[in-house]
Amino acid sequence: MIIGHIGARRGSKGVPGKNFRDMGGKPLIDWSLDQLIDSTRIDAVVVSTDSPEMYAHAVAKGALDIGLRPPHLATDDAPKWGVWQHSLAEGEARVGPATAFVDLDCTSPLRLMEDIDGALDLFAAQAPDMVMSCCHANKNPYFNMVELNEEGSLRVSKPLPGGVWARQNAPTVYEHAASTYVLSPDYLRRASTIYEGHVIPYVMPADRCMDVDDPLDWKIVEFLMKDRMNGTA
Repeated sequence: MIIGHIGARRGSKGVPGKNFRDMGGKPLIDWSLDQLIDSTRIDAVVVSTDSPEMYAHAVAKGALDIGLRPPHLATDDAPKWGVWQHSLAEGEARVGPATAFVDLDCTSPLRLMEDIDGALDLFAAQAPDMVMSCCHANKNPYFNMVELNEEGSLRVSKPLPGGVWARQNAPTVYEHAASTYVLSPDYLRRASTIYEGHVIPYVMPADRCMDVDDPLDWKIVEFLMKDRMNGTA
């Protein structure tokens, strides 16, 4: 039993109402929700939200009827982990024990179905506690990310002996992409944060990992979405 999940709060400071705002002809949430519903590998879908409108929309499309998200999980600083734990418990109460918990971030609508399948295949093959979507980072803390030292001078964030003077010689660094996650239900139940267990990367192209957090992100993602829909991407 694989439970698919989407968390979608009603509020958003960066782009007000973004999760239910039209993106390419349908609500932003539907780019992720439709993938879960259409996937032959996802057995049940849970949508965690504090929005009655989004909740009714999700249930009408086939999500489990679990009720609205509790108020303590609907604040700006509510941890994703607590939302996941609540959703897993509510989902298992209705469909039985899960063998995997798949979360899609609804603010990352550019993932493809092959990304979900790839993350699930990696989870099945290596049996980690968690698979987390990542992309290769544009900036590298061993090479071109800097910070101020105690004297107020810039230094490389993670210096290595002898220094790193070419990007290709720097250790590989990934960017956490809030797109696609696959978790062991047992790990989700017992842990309190993402990185307590054996968490491995599912590496995606950077353009499929883009996350909508502010108005500029929205414009970029909308542009890329239109390109894809027009067959030019």
